[in-house]
Amino acid sequence: MIPSWTLALYILAALWRGVSMLRLADLKIPSHTIRGQPVRLECHYDLEGEALYSVKWYKDQHEFFRFIVADNPPAQVVNLTGVNVDLPNSSDNTVTLKSVDLTGSGVYRCEVSGEAPTFQTVGESAQMIVVDLPDSGGPQIEGTRPRYGIGDTVRINCTSSRSRPAAKLAWFINADPVSQMLAEEALLRHFPVIIDDDGLETSILGLEFKVRHKHFKKGDLKMKCLATIANLYWRSNEESVEGDRPQKAPVLESRETFSPGKREASSSVGRTGQHPSNPTTLASLHHLTVTITTLCSLIVSSAFASDLR
Repeated sequence: MIPSWTLALYILAALWRGVSMLRLADLKIPSHTIRGQPVRLECHYDLEGEALYSVKWYKDQHEFFRFIVADNPPAQVVNLTGVNVDLPNSSDNTVTLKSVDLTGSGVYRCEVSGEAPTFQTVGESAQMIVVDLPDSGGPQIEGTRPRYGIGDTVRINCTSSRSRPAAKLAWFINADPVSQMLAEEALLRHFPVIIDDDGLETSILGLEFKVRHKHFKKGDLKMKCLATIANLYWRSNEESVEGDRPQKAPVLESRETFSPGKREASSSVGRTGQHPSNPTTLASLHHLTVTITTLCSLIVSSAFASDLR
């Protein structure tokens, strides 16, 4: 048989729970943070008339910080690998972590408990990933040629080196995402992520397509690779190549000059070894020849007459 005082306590607790309801108002845990930087974790609650007993923080179900109102001092640190608490800058609402490392990635949980007799507890969790950014300089494009002609095949790779997690890569052709193109227009080649001895990851994405007329914008073909990690990293690299320019066959030009009422080919004017083709000029030359022949005959006849005398 349950003692009357115990039953009364249960009834009182039930009534208390019905009147007041401890509530977790807001949990702020960044989804991603950069390695080596401090992190601020926030846990805001509404007591709804209850008295606060404690606030506790966990990483992957292991406690690393507690704030108990009745203790002196109320804020205390529980040592945990990968978590370095900045105690002077931590309280019941906020926990500040110093210079987070890759081991700091995990699921963080805040639990808030009310005072006796109910010790009502509410909690909420969120994941945080510590990011090691890629090497400086952005993604690297390899395999391009100085020029491409219509019908040539482009085979190139984009590499983003040594990060954690591996960067997500995307290709663009003249600012158009390759992921939205049909398979016959462009092909993406996904390579396995390379993990080095430090746990850092290198991602590689290949691109292959056959060059068409539409790929050349103002004579250039532009290929861009974009590397991203969450909302912390956004870098790209672009290469612009020229199309092959076909050589033109030599063309012989014939220029003509025009004057009012008359058209003459410039190739027939003033050139040595060519006869004038104007009919008027030919008639004048014929008349001049006849005149010279007549004069010569007269001179000869006159000289012969003088000798006879």
